[in-house]
Amino acid sequence: MSRKYTVYIRGALPVESTRSPDDVGPIQEYDRRVAAGRLREDEHQRGIIQSLQHLRDELAHYRSQPVIHPTLESLKPTKSLFGWFGSKTKASVIEDIPNHLPRGLYLYGDVGSGKTMLMDLFYDTLPSAVKSKTRIHFLNFMQDVHKRLHRMKMEHGNDIDAVPFVAADIAEQANVLCFDEFQCTDVADAMILRRLLESLMSHGVVLVTTSNRHPDELYKNGIQRESFIPAINLLKARLHVINLDSPTDYRKIPRPPSGVYHTPLDSHAASHVEKWLRFLGDPENPEPHPETQKVWGREIHVPRVSGRCAWFTFQELIGRATGAADYIELMRSYDAFIVSDIPGMTFRERDLARRFITFIDAVYESHAKLVLTTAVPLTQLFISPDELHHSLRKGGTSGGSENDESVSHAMQHMMEDMDVNIEKLEESDMFSGDEERFAFVRALSRLSEMSSKEWVERGMGLESKGGKKEKDEWTKVRSRQMEDSM
Repeated sequence: MSRKYTVYIRGALPVESTRSPDDVGPIQEYDRRVAAGRLREDEHQRGIIQSLQHLRDELAHYRSQPVIHPTLESLKPTKSLFGWFGSKTKASVIEDIPNHLPRGLYLYGDVGSGKTMLMDLFYDTLPSAVKSKTRIHFLNFMQDVHKRLHRMKMEHGNDIDAVPFVAADIAEQANVLCFDEFQCTDVADAMILRRLLESLMSHGVVLVTTSNRHPDELYKNGIQRESFIPAINLLKARLHVINLDSPTDYRKIPRPPSGVYHTPLDSHAASHVEKWLRFLGDPENPEPHPETQKVWGREIHVPRVSGRCAWFTFQELIGRATGAADYIELMRSYDAFIVSDIPGMTFRERDLARRFITFIDAVYESHAKLVLTTAVPLTQLFISPDELHHSLRKGGTSGGSENDESVSHAMQHMMEDMDVNIEKLEESDMFSGDEERFAFVRALSRLSEMSSKEWVERGMGLESKGGKKEKDEWTKVRSRQMEDSM
């Protein structure tokens, strides 16, 4: 890989002499190009650029840790009387991903969706705090990686686990690594990508990539695709996945480019809520206002309403004494809900968790829509990492660093893969009984279903889904469900 990647290039942007280059971010440069007539104002595209701006602002204050190379000895498998055992060594070489690592971006869309322009905008306006950056076509990057791996094996033998060493080399060249056209077409790439990406992130490298496909569509029908699934889960867990394709629909506000759930509660969270409120609410009068609903003689204060969309913070909705009757009344009044600032809930907050699960059930059964901003990934929403770790330790063998490492990696996969998490919860002894275990597992399953494109777009009048006819059918389903619950 060329050493030019460490050169910081700032010449692409004309900046007024009285302004610092760090004053010009993606939004400012986008506005400048629109004003100059080089770009056409596009609300959907502006929402994407806001995500670029948020990450750029985080990088202005982010300091990656020094890169520590693994020793060559640590990359070799351990020999014992029973043969060669490499799994323990390989697990221990890759450190945990730092908690303060900013989430990167995964921008995907069809040809002509503006991927190159957006990457240019981000790369050229990175702050001076980013001391090294790399932009490279992904296939060229992988070719270089395989050359490096081959060279190490020729020098040190085929048994060496060279991926962590090569990743450390790359991390030294780039604090921010930008890939053009991320894809996986080769089984050799599929076999190493999970560990390569995890190793890069463990050294504090922030990844930004463009692609023609959603992560779930990568390497589809490829040989040994099951080996690539962990890489897909890692991408979805550690990068914000954003759709660049601006849909044509009957509404004046295009569908937001990101998914309905956002974590963590970072600088992106507020704009996430704002975009979805404008989409799900009243496009003519997007400014929210308070309303009051009544149930059994009691008043339910709804702090922010736009059209048929209600927005609560977690504390406003769940922190007070509310129950199923209140939630059913809300379902009659609104078609969509935003709940922001949701904390992780440990065993000590079981009452809050149960109340929130009752709300999730009400939303699901009424076919309404749900947008969330959470402090932790959904896989950690009801059970803390400490509780997960304790449960896995109880289920494994006792003692030894090898077991600690296997537990650590099992947790990593659970936190990135909803299906694995649900499976482990079904086996867990952390719940008071089968009924509670079932409720928690069902809630995660329903959250997963309600995040799908089909669920979100149903009834919105989108042309790709049948327009007015499909919207009318969804409205009938909502109406029948409301009658049944009265």
